[in-house]
Amino acid sequence: MSEPAKIAVFISGGGTNLQSLINAAESGKVSGRIVLVISSREDAYGLERARKAGIDTFVYIVKKYSSKDAAHKDLLEMLEQYDVEYIALAGYLKLLPAPLVKRYKSRITNIHPALLPKYGGTGMYGHRVHEAVLASGDKESGATVHLVDEIYDHGRILLQGKVPVKPDDTPDTLAARVLEVEHRIYPEALENLIKGKYN
Repeated sequence: MSEPAKIAVFISGGGTNLQSLINAAESGKVSGRIVLVISSREDAYGLERARKAGIDTFVYIVKKYSSKDAAHKDLLEMLEQYDVEYIALAGYLKLLPAPLVKRYKSRITNIHPALLPKYGGTGMYGHRVHEAVLASGDKESGATVHLVDEIYDHGRILLQGKVPVKPDDTPDTLAARVLEVEHRIYPEALENLIKGKYN
């Protein structure tokens, strides 16, 4: 029996995808253990979810450091301290530093609330994505789990789940339907990655 993979989850907000990963790890659906939750905001509710699950947390705010290099160095050292093997971005809105992306190449995942490559890139997050989908007249939307590289929403697509776009949808109703898909496919994609199914 191999040791569970050590995972760090990066968040910026409420952390519902974090919760789905915590639940999946606890139930054995993900062959890993979340050892650290890193937030770009001190008031992110996801930090509370982590504490309730007994997971260590770290608030990472680049502008609090003397330089970007100092911030990036501290972040890498923190991940090394916890022997992190995989990183899952769950609503984390910052671009990861290039040295970190390089260090964890093909071991960083992100979930996006649209069917990439549509509706991705800088500024496309949260309700902006769902508003763009509705404005386009597309008949379906969904969620995408992808590998992370140095460009927003650009890395290799690992898994997608689709939902219909209904004529009376609002950004809120569409977001709720997509979120259900996110919670289902993110643990599955992370497990497949850990198991080497995307090699």
